[in-house]
Amino acid sequence: MTDKQVTGQNGESLAQQHLSANGYMILDTNWRYGHLEVDIIALKENTLAFVEVKTRSSDKINAPEASVNLQKQRNLFRAANYYVTKHGYGYEVRFDIISIVQSAQGSRLEHMPDAFSPKW
Repeated sequence: MTDKQVTGQNGESLAQQHLSANGYMILDTNWRYGHLEVDIIALKENTLAFVEVKTRSSDKINAPEASVNLQKQRNLFRAANYYVTKHGYGYEVRFDIISIVQSAQGSRLEHMPDAFSPKW
């Protein structure tokens, strides 16, 4: 496993801990639909959150969340649509980003609920 993969897995674990500590029920992690993947799918009250986790060892060049571009958002919308349809959920749907910077000084996590939405 590469350093980048280890950093990503550590970040996803931190994100899951954060969500659980804040009242979310984790329904799925690394859920796949074809070649598309959703890092975390979590439920809180009547809202289903599709969470993209971005972890970096530094944010000197740009913030981790900046890498959630329009194509990544479109892929998440497609995967979420399939997930909701497959399970017959009637919950509100939201797209979150959890941005994590891990360094020798520790980890900094920022949860951005409703970070983006489809532009129908």
